[in-house]
Amino acid sequence: MSSPSNQVYPVVWQGDRVLLIDQTRIPNEYALVEISRYEDMAWAIETMVVRGAPAIGVAAAYGIYLGARGIQTSNRADFLQQLEAVAQRLRATRPTAVNLFWAIDRMIKTAQQTLGTVDHLKQVLLETAQTINADDLHTCQRIGAHGLEALPTKPEKLRLLTHCNAGALATAGYGTALGVVRSAWSAGRLERVYADETRPRLQGARLTAWECVQEGIPVTVITDNMAAHCMQRGLIDAVVVGADRIAANGDTANKIGTYSVALVAKAHNIPFFVAAPLSTIDFAMSDGSQIPIEERDPSEIYQIGDTRLCPVEAEFYNPAFDVTPANLIAAIITEYGAIAPHNLKQALAGKQSG
Repeated sequence: MSSPSNQVYPVVWQGDRVLLIDQTRIPNEYALVEISRYEDMAWAIETMVVRGAPAIGVAAAYGIYLGARGIQTSNRADFLQQLEAVAQRLRATRPTAVNLFWAIDRMIKTAQQTLGTVDHLKQVLLETAQTINADDLHTCQRIGAHGLEALPTKPEKLRLLTHCNAGALATAGYGTALGVVRSAWSAGRLERVYADETRPRLQGARLTAWECVQEGIPVTVITDNMAAHCMQRGLIDAVVVGADRIAANGDTANKIGTYSVALVAKAHNIPFFVAAPLSTIDFAMSDGSQIPIEERDPSEIYQIGDTRLCPVEAEFYNPAFDVTPANLIAAIITEYGAIAPHNLKQALAGKQSG
C-alpha cells in the first residue's frame, strides 16, 4: 500500500503528539501510530515501529519532551531528577544506535542549561526536539549531495547495492544511504538499486524496496547471499550503506550482514561507502571492538509471522548488528563531505556540536 504522497517522514510532531509510520506493517499497510507518552515512545523504539539510527534519535528527543510534559512539579531540581528517569528508560531501548544517546544527552543538557520556570523548560525541550528533527532532514539532504560527488564517475549510470534500510524511514526524511541513491536518481546517474532483503527482519525487502517504489526508482530485491554472485556478474558498481554507530577509527556498526557485503565488495574491487551524519560517529570509542552489539529475540530467526521455520530443539543466535572494519570502507559520507575513515578526527575537528 502506498503512502499518501511520495514524501516519507517517519517521525512527525502534530498538535500535541508524535505520529510515527508503523514500519512493522510496511509494505502491506501504511499506518500511523500516535504517541502521547514517553512510555509508548520507548515501546515503539524497542518493537521497531520506528527504527534506523537517526530516526530513533529524533523519536527519543520527542520522547524526552513527552516525559517532561507529564512531570507534575514546579520545582526545578525535582523536575530534572524525574526527567533523568525518563532519559534512563529511553536509553535502555536500543544499545547500538548512538544517535539515540546523542539526542537524549542533548535534550538533558538543554534542560540543565535553560533558565526559567519548569513550564519554560518544557517549551524549550519541545523546540529542541523539533530542531533535531529539522536538522536531521537537512543533514540527510547534504549527505545525499556529497554522496553523489563521491560515487564513481563511470559508468555514467550506476547500479548501486544497499543493505538494510537507510532511507527516509530510517531518518527524519530523505535518508542517508538512500539519500545518496535519491541524489543519484535525481541527477540522472542511477540505473538501478539492488536491495539486499536483510534477514531476519527483511528491512531491505520490506522498507527499502517500498521507498524506491514510492518514487519510481528501479529496484531489484536480492537475498542476502546473492550479493557476491551479483558482483561477480558485473551487476554492481558501488555499495552504499548506512550506520548505527561509527568508532573514532572508522570501524562501523550497521545491520547484521553488512560486514559480509563489505568483504565481497573488497574482493571484487567495488567501492564500499558508508553514509551517516556526524551524530553517528562516537569519538569516545577508539575502535569497533568497543561498540555494544544488540541481541534480539530468537523468534525473529525461527519464525515469520505465525509460521515456524526451524525445529524447536535448535538453538539460535540473533545479533542485530555487525562491525565492518575501516579498511574495507572507501569513504564515510557525512554532511561535511566524503571522508577517509582513518581521517575522521582530523577532518571533523571542531565540527561537533550538541
